[in-house]
Amino acid sequence: MSKYFISLLFLLPFLGVSQETESGPIPQDSVEYKQQYGIRFGVDLSRIVLSFVDEDYTGLELVGDYRLTEKLYLAAELGNEEKTQDEDLSGTSIYDYTTSGSYIKLGLDVNTYENWFGMDNLITIGGRYSFSTFSQTLNDYRIFDRSRFFNPDDFLVGSGEVPEEFSGRSASWLEFVAGVKAELFANIYLGLSVRIGFLITNDESDRFPNLWIPGFNRVTDGSNFGVGYNYSISYFLPLYKKSKNRKERPTVDEQN
Repeated sequence: MSKYFISLLFLLPFLGVSQETESGPIPQDSVEYKQQYGIRFGVDLSRIVLSFVDEDYTGLELVGDYRLTEKLYLAAELGNEEKTQDEDLSGTSIYDYTTSGSYIKLGLDVNTYENWFGMDNLITIGGRYSFSTFSQTLNDYRIFDRSRFFNPDDFLVGSGEVPEEFSGRSASWLEFVAGVKAELFANIYLGLSVRIGFLITNDESDRFPNLWIPGFNRVTDGSNFGVGYNYSISYFLPLYKKSKNRKERPTVDEQN
């Protein structure tokens, strides 16, 4: 009986080869897998780190996206920031102020990266419509006298140390966004994005302009452009799956 068992083990590899030859190997390019669709949500790490290392800054930004199609994502960011900074002239502080407020950004991302079979990384370009409401508090200031009429030895005369708040400020802008998201572990993504914003509306007064806007960053005199970035970690929550066929590889004749 044992010799028949050994003979069967010996024949199995040949039977397998014979079966593959008769029916043909299963083409790998026709393999189908289920592509996941769902919500990705997370937090911007850069604002958390900056809140710890910079005593003049506190901020938090939540990030998220929802997959609409194979390449298209609905994306959003929601945040709150507070920043204190000063303006100086030749090393001398003229005034310092605190900006505090919230913002929301809504838009779309398009994944331009062609993933390997079964992978789900992203290289995206997209856009956002952004809106922020905030207040600015002038903490203290010194009066600048260009003529030196009241003080021949110095440009600065007088000062004010009573904080004055300018509330009810708002601004809106469009953002161009380019970013990457890489899957570190199952459904855990590390992301990086850079942003160029263009101010559309900017509600301010002549008495004290908006020098820094939450979500937009610093406002440059004479320019409506701003630059920002974020480093995010996020979790992808699958809601459903869609079938996707692996694209066929070109044959040698097709490549030539």
